[in-house]
Amino acid sequence: MEKKNTYFVDIDGTIFAYRKFETYETTTAEVIKSTKQYLQQRKDEGHMIVLTTARPDWLYNHTVNELKVNNIPFDRLIMGIERGPRYLINDMDPNEPGDRAICYNLERNGGIKS
Repeated sequence: MEKKNTYFVDIDGTIFAYRKFETYETTTAEVIKSTKQYLQQRKDEGHMIVLTTARPDWLYNHTVNELKVNNIPFDRLIMGIERGPRYLINDMDPNEPGDRAICYNLERNGGIKS
């Protein structure tokens, strides 16, 4: 059985063009198309997509609605994370060599370049 991957993806500046918290409810989200396409491909391949955001918990329903209206695929949503650097820490399988934690830093609003 093929093992599937988990993609942890930030929302603002990565999936949607960056906006300030106080404008979320009064402005329309602008989708970054290359990221949406990338996520849809990963989802179609059966991988898990976990969205992360520093948006406060009180914006949960608004955020889910923006994601659904814009057809952004995801399996989980984690709200209220800190705005500083994010670290992914994972173990390595001694029987399967290779990195088990991979990181990509994208230019804000630049999307995923193939």
